[in-house]
Amino acid sequence: MSNLLAGVYLAKGTIGNAGTPGAPVASFSLVVVPAQHSVTGTVVVTQAVPGPDSHITVQVTGKIYATGLGKFTQVVTLNGQYVQTVQPPAIGAFLADFNAHMAIDSSWNGTGGFSYWQHDIENVPVKAIQ
Repeated sequence: MSNLLAGVYLAKGTIGNAGTPGAPVASFSLVVVPAQHSVTGTVVVTQAVPGPDSHITVQVTGKIYATGLGKFTQVVTLNGQYVQTVQPPAIGAFLADFNAHMAIDSSWNGTGGFSYWQHDIENVPVKAIQ
């Protein structure tokens, strides 16, 4: 069991233009198992606008791979689903997809993007939180 846990670590950070008013930002907290190319955890998407898209919590799973290319030494993908409510006058909710991708260095800094219902954010900073 200790050999399995030896390569496991926690990665925390953001994807998006944090600090830019109104910009959606995806904050992640992930358990990473590089030997199994496995990533699992939680992403919280926040946006400083009223409505159902202002705070979304998504349980995600994904993959991590070494690239061997330039300054971005790893690529990460995340996928999950969350309950999206519809705006009035409509009534209801449905399962919506969340996807993210990152090209990062060993410190989890780089570039990436994410998408969720009717939103597609590309080419934004990925920044680690210590």
